[in-house]
Amino acid sequence: MSFDAVDARGLTKVYGRQRALAGVDLTLRAGEATALLGPNGAGKSTLVGILSTLVSPTSGQVRYGDADVQDDALRGSIGVIAHESLCYGDLTGKENLEFFARLYGVDNARGAAAALLERVGLVDAASRPARTYSRGMMQRLAVARALVHQPRLLLADEPFTGLDRSGVVLLSELLAEERARGVIMVVVTHDFDAVASLIDRVVVLARGRVAHDGPAPAARSTSALADVYRAAVQS
Repeated sequence: MSFDAVDARGLTKVYGRQRALAGVDLTLRAGEATALLGPNGAGKSTLVGILSTLVSPTSGQVRYGDADVQDDALRGSIGVIAHESLCYGDLTGKENLEFFARLYGVDNARGAAAALLERVGLVDAASRPARTYSRGMMQRLAVARALVHQPRLLLADEPFTGLDRSGVVLLSELLAEERARGVIMVVVTHDFDAVASLIDRVVVLARGRVAHDGPAPAARSTSALADVYRAAVQS
């Protein structure tokens, strides 16, 4: 399924007496990398869950191009890097990627899996069960899983967690490649160093609302991004 924008209007989410989102409006565009920032409890993961169709909003609507139908065709166009790897520990790295490639109907699933294993630096561990992987290796596999079907919308929730510096550099390169491919990208992170030069736009959530939504700082530096963040959460 192809679409060039994701448009969220009036999103709220209530868990019991706790309001996670309180009326979020947001438009995401193709070829644009958006940093979604905010303090703990601001609603970032809830918003990502709704955009991924894995969480239903209490009210409001998300449209993917002209569609708002949350069906298998739509989900097949979304890639998610979540807090959990979503990979199977008893399968090897190679088997995991081939399984997900086939699940998404990727042509030449074996070739797609092999190419991504090489790209994320897991060729030497491809035949090992994923449960034997280190935290950083598992995160690399999770990134490959999210990209194996070339998603139209890529949602990355704290994707740099568990990665060493070489892994952070690799993932930053992969995200830049995806942006150049024209995907719609959202990156939730506290690692301003990793995304300062990558992002086109900054959205800051605070208390379940959009406190800031604008272009990335012209300086494209960590300090400039931190200044935008602090100003938004303190307002």
